[in-house]
Amino acid sequence: MPELPEVETIRAQLHPLLSGLHIVGADSHPSAKFSPAVEAVGCRIHGVGRRGKYLIVALSDHDACGALSARHELIIHLGMTGRLAVSPGVDLSHPHLRAWWRLDNDRILTFHDIRRFGRVYVVAAGSYDDIATLSRIGPEPFSDEFDGEALWRALRSSSRHVKTQLLSQRPVAGVGNIYADEALWLAEINPAARSLSKPRSARLAETIRTALASGLRHGGTTLRDYASLNGSGGNQDHLHCYGRAGKPCQRCGVELRRRVIDARGTTWCPICQRR
Repeated sequence: MPELPEVETIRAQLHPLLSGLHIVGADSHPSAKFSPAVEAVGCRIHGVGRRGKYLIVALSDHDACGALSARHELIIHLGMTGRLAVSPGVDLSHPHLRAWWRLDNDRILTFHDIRRFGRVYVVAAGSYDDIATLSRIGPEPFSDEFDGEALWRALRSSSRHVKTQLLSQRPVAGVGNIYADEALWLAEINPAARSLSKPRSARLAETIRTALASGLRHGGTTLRDYASLNGSGGNQDHLHCYGRAGKPCQRCGVELRRRVIDARGTTWCPICQRR
């Protein structure tokens, strides 16, 4: 599933391509997961933002005086296999096309999703009550609201495994399976731990930012499905832990192991990340 670096890479590419354009047509797969796409027709795109793993397209409507005011947001969650593209010609009968928006520059924004785990919403700006994860999401990892103290307070409120808490999006936004494994390995913290001291929380907050920054710097991690508008990312060549089970730890040389923690495959070092 695309995580913060992948979604932010796509956001940065979409923003200059879409800002200022009007949506003049749209259609979607009949599923309620994608059908809200048509509600954006007639709106002007004010800009493309991001919150955690969600793309947030600000939409401006024309009021009675003809002035533009940001009133709604088109929210896109890519799920596991979602891909966005902007192009002049599109096969609208493609079996994996889930939603599309025709723009007033004769281009089309398309959302393909093989497994249909993605979602599309159109909501009043900032009204996320019906989007469970987004309404309860934690601070952005590069914001002033996120530090070791904030992470420690968030983690101590639950007895679940540390990795599971990170994946919930409540302690910090945008961290998924890849970057959780990476951050925990960098911090030398066992993913099955259920509590952390303040110093270890501070270390983990630092390595979360380090792992995500690597993903951003290399255009995201492409292992199978993820691709930005400009092609695949390159961070898979810079991973220390995720997906390397059976290979030697880059720090101590011991073979990395894999186990399932709360239904999520997890890689860790039995020496560097002892409980």
